[in-house]
Amino acid sequence: MSIRGSTDSVLLFYTINYVEYQRRYDTITSQEKTNLSHGYIPAEEYREMSNLGNYQTAYERFLKDPEKFWSEIASELEWFKEWDQILEWNYPNAKWFTGAKCNITHNCLDRHLNTEKRNKVALIWRGDDGSERIITYRQLFREVCRFANGLKSLGARKGDRICIYMPNTPEQIIAILACARIGAVHNVVFAGFGMESLHSRIRDSESRFVITSDASFRRGKRIDLKSIVDRAIVHTSVEKVIVHRRTRPRTELYSEIEIDFYDLMKERNYFIEPEVMDSEDPLFILYTSGTTGTAKGILHTCGGYMVGTYYTCKYVLDMKPSDVHWCTADPGWITGHSYIIYGPLLFGTTLLISETTPDYPDPGVWWDMVEDFGVTILYTAPTAIRMFMRHGEKWPEKYNLDSLRILASVGEPLNPEAFEWYYKVIGKSRTPIVDTWWQTETGMHMVTTLVGEKMKPGYAGKAIPGVVADVVDKEGNSKKAGETGILVIKGPWPSMMRSVWGNDERYRQYWTQIKDYYVVGDLAVKDDDGYIQIIGRSDDVIIIAGHNLGTAEVESALVEHEAVAEAAVIGIPDPVKGNIIKAFVILIDGYSGSEKLANELTYHVRMTLGPIAMPAEIKFVESLPKTRSGKIMRRVLKAQEMGEDPGDLSTMEE
Repeated sequence: MSIRGSTDSVLLFYTINYVEYQRRYDTITSQEKTNLSHGYIPAEEYREMSNLGNYQTAYERFLKDPEKFWSEIASELEWFKEWDQILEWNYPNAKWFTGAKCNITHNCLDRHLNTEKRNKVALIWRGDDGSERIITYRQLFREVCRFANGLKSLGARKGDRICIYMPNTPEQIIAILACARIGAVHNVVFAGFGMESLHSRIRDSESRFVITSDASFRRGKRIDLKSIVDRAIVHTSVEKVIVHRRTRPRTELYSEIEIDFYDLMKERNYFIEPEVMDSEDPLFILYTSGTTGTAKGILHTCGGYMVGTYYTCKYVLDMKPSDVHWCTADPGWITGHSYIIYGPLLFGTTLLISETTPDYPDPGVWWDMVEDFGVTILYTAPTAIRMFMRHGEKWPEKYNLDSLRILASVGEPLNPEAFEWYYKVIGKSRTPIVDTWWQTETGMHMVTTLVGEKMKPGYAGKAIPGVVADVVDKEGNSKKAGETGILVIKGPWPSMMRSVWGNDERYRQYWTQIKDYYVVGDLAVKDDDGYIQIIGRSDDVIIIAGHNLGTAEVESALVEHEAVAEAAVIGIPDPVKGNIIKAFVILIDGYSGSEKLANELTYHVRMTLGPIAMPAEIKFVESLPKTRSGKIMRRVLKAQEMGEDPGDLSTMEE
């Protein structure tokens, strides 16, 4: 990896951006000005009541004895056999809690049944049509065991790969947990993917079984899934397809290979012993939704992943027994694995899941659910926040959002404008924002601002206790405050991926670009307090006349303008400058694209970042190509502009 050119433009971004904030808010109170300059400091009781307590104290405790730190966290869970060794580190391969025996579903379910959580609500579900279901921990345990017994009756066994292609329903969670219960390796594929994506994931993982639904529902429309599965399993190793039939009349099944989801559970025992898993046994494969190249099957194992997701739910999201936690992602992504299913159930909280889209039947539907269900932790993506910004404050103002205790963000950098809106409009300037940076590969949160600590708009925060992060040059030397560099993680952590399925060399590439560091692929900058700002992907750098410009910083400058809801920029080859910038802009409701506005936006970027960052062209659009997890696919925009093949589009939302 090579980062060429000057960092002047990046430094200019911070200098002018600070001045711009002061200019724009020169009429607000001195206290608010202090917040913008130095960050927002939550009320003292947030730190006093947080599960972690003081960040610095916890981080120093970790640094003093990392293995003891993780041992104490792991001891809060139940193990069939405790570990012989906390960490076995043979760079770049790690083993955690070696010799330990466990089953993650024992800690998600069985562990709670002899406590006051037995009849506590584990899961609330709302469908696209407004229908609801409520399932307690006892009921979820019984349904998981019944379905696990059904899988065993079909011959499923420890180590088998089982592909799950289902919408966000309770049955999806039951299926996932049932696989883990018997030691089968689940391979969850987002139900928005098409036939080719599903087929490739089934083939690559050599799945013996597929669990699906006949249909999903989005914006009131039925989306057929079974016909996609019918085509995707051709020329694969699939032996049986289990179908959750939701619609009437009931979808016809082919008896030779297909079986109904609930027929499989009929007359099954309400208990099955959890398979005894080694800490390093595979738990699941999850294919990344990256914006370039072929999807990689990221492999996570049982013990370390269990500890990492439990730890971060308790100490990063600061979960309490009384919380109603709503992560708006889908279990088809790592966010759904870690913070819809495993982490919250390990902690024993109540989780909310929903098929609803954020603006159907109107842009108030999410805020209605927050009020109706008393949501206390809301975990969503900057893409959704910016969409709500576009529709204005009138929608959330219709609802009582006082139940919210923690706001969290995931998926991409939370730009300052979105932070301000989220904090002031949704959080009423009182609720801490936990802006989390992590990856499919890391399995758990890595960098964030913990509850009770000072928050800085545009900055994710610091490495959490248990993680060592830095911003370095291509030789691994730490960069000074204000200098752009490569974000890296030093040393292993429990929930790290163990390999790329069937391609260990691809795994090693993460660790061998800069020796002794896990290279995450993002550019970042630290401030004087050690807070880390994610600039953008290292492959999303536009080099203009020898200057490096991160796409994220130009996009952030555009979004700062009051008319702009979202923006994406790409580099177009230029014989003189090397590249010039073309911007694609979505406007907030009430604004319309014009040459005058384009000129105004260009001038705004010039005043914010300097003349080097000025777009040569601005195009006003209604939508941007994105992955299903909300990341902008700039390569698609560039391929369109250059008349080239955009490559694999399996991860694209539309």
